[in-house]
Amino acid sequence: MGTTKLVIYGRDGILNEYRADHVKAPEEWVPVRGALEAVARLNHAGWHAVVATNQAGIGSGMIDMASVNAVHAHMNRMLMAVGGRIDAVFFCPHVPEAHCSCRKPLPGMMLDIGRRYGVDLAQVPMVCDTLRDLHAAQAAGCQPHLVLCGRAAALGDDELRHMLQQVPRTQVHESLLAFAEFVLRREHASESVPGSLI
Repeated sequence: MGTTKLVIYGRDGILNEYRADHVKAPEEWVPVRGALEAVARLNHAGWHAVVATNQAGIGSGMIDMASVNAVHAHMNRMLMAVGGRIDAVFFCPHVPEAHCSCRKPLPGMMLDIGRRYGVDLAQVPMVCDTLRDLHAAQAAGCQPHLVLCGRAAALGDDELRHMLQQVPRTQVHESLLAFAEFVLRREHASESVPGSLI
């Protein structure tokens, strides 16, 4: 396995504001405050960014592939404007009734990402805002991280505690910017050699 520094991000509720009726057009893709800057900050430190997202609206006929591609082109343009980038978007187009292996909480997309990039998923943080995605991270062997934005913003203490009991290795962050700061601090600490001169 290689040493590529990689983060897997969910999309809706993490990078952009969650919509129960799906993001169907570029103008409906509205970034979460600070999210694009967080991705860019990690990019600048050498971290690659990949999105893994369930998009059942494709399978249900609510959105077509041309619209999905237009949304992601818009997302990338907005990221480029702040100096960031997404390397690739992996998505599951299936409705839940299809019982595919790629729809989160199953690990299919993450396993595909691991193979594509030649990385050890145990070294890959996965950013989530739902229990379903935390279970997907756990099943794939990724490092589970919960950001309290999107659908997780409304969690009560009991709900949060219940989630953490189910996926006990989860790290919790107030925002995607806080997650980025955590990753960079941890990386800096791992690179520091005790007793070395500055």
